[in-house]
Amino acid sequence: MTQIDELAGWGPRGTAGVSFASALTFDNVEVTLGGRVVLDHFSLKLAPGEIVCLLGESGSGKSTVLRVAAGIQRIDAGTVRINDEIVSGPGVHMSPDKRGIGLMFQDFALFPHLTLLENVSFGLKRLGRTAALAQARAALNRVGLGDREDDYPHRLSGGQQQRLALARTIAPRPGILMLDEPFSSLDARLRESVRGETLALLRETHATTIIVTHDPEEAMVLGDRIALLRHGRIAQVDAAARIYEAPIDLSAARFLSPLSEIEATVRGGVAATPLGPVPAPGHGEGDRVIVAIRPVGVIDMSRAHAGIPGRIVSKRDAVGFDLCEVLVEGIEQPISIRQRSDKQFVAGCDVFLTLNPEHVLVFAKD
Repeated sequence: MTQIDELAGWGPRGTAGVSFASALTFDNVEVTLGGRVVLDHFSLKLAPGEIVCLLGESGSGKSTVLRVAAGIQRIDAGTVRINDEIVSGPGVHMSPDKRGIGLMFQDFALFPHLTLLENVSFGLKRLGRTAALAQARAALNRVGLGDREDDYPHRLSGGQQQRLALARTIAPRPGILMLDEPFSSLDARLRESVRGETLALLRETHATTIIVTHDPEEAMVLGDRIALLRHGRIAQVDAAARIYEAPIDLSAARFLSPLSEIEATVRGGVAATPLGPVPAPGHGEGDRVIVAIRPVGVIDMSRAHAGIPGRIVSKRDAVGFDLCEVLVEGIEQPISIRQRSDKQFVAGCDVFLTLNPEHVLVFAKD
């Protein structure tokens, strides 16, 4: 199946069933598995209809958060509330089927022996056969699989299986949706477009949503807020733009994007670097700091004789962009710069760099 076939298959937007969104609150939740603390005083609150991306490295506890919310994983301490009702807590554990949560697993967990229609209607039996089939067909139509209802999952492409899993998750119209790495199995060429269609579908349902991902770009595209999870705790939670512009520490900045790092000393509120002075508010006189420079939007590069001289030591072509490594006197490692493709920049040529200090990040040196 071609990429065009995959993308053309989605149904018309605005046709997904609307849910009654629920608030979701984790309050000092603790989970220990096999002697290892997986969630450590984990606290997070989602407003009804909000989409929050839970971002973190493998093993940080992301998937456990979803399992706790869905009632699949019991907690050792703390509480989980849906609206104002405790669903997990001391002496309380509401069963998964009563929580009104739709959970889409990373591996999709489709039933291979059931047709597409049977897969989607499986969780709708409480509605009665006629209503269940109607609601299941509506979900299949929204993801563009209405004409395949009698097929089996193994006959679908990877992208279509993802859409089937999504249809099954939204069909009961839950107040809360949980998506665990929903795009990880997709071809890179499809991922961006499928993310856009999925986001449109999530907005249509109005359901409160947690999306687990390890991809910062994906989190920024999808989330109203990003919650950065580290060792079972929330390290930072904020709007996508804010968390990118002002990461809480150097570790968070490194996780969110590649960095070129320069050690410097603060004098008179400024960190002096070979690329020029950088304001260092909040850092004291004589403090050692790390000046962190992202590849995009921080340094302008030109052939004109204005700015700090450097030399391109390597260049790689990306789709519409150049990825350059530029050596600057006084900086041990080359500076990484990503910019729009330009044939005048080649490995070995001399260039001039201009720093945009307002986009530079400055952190205390550990």
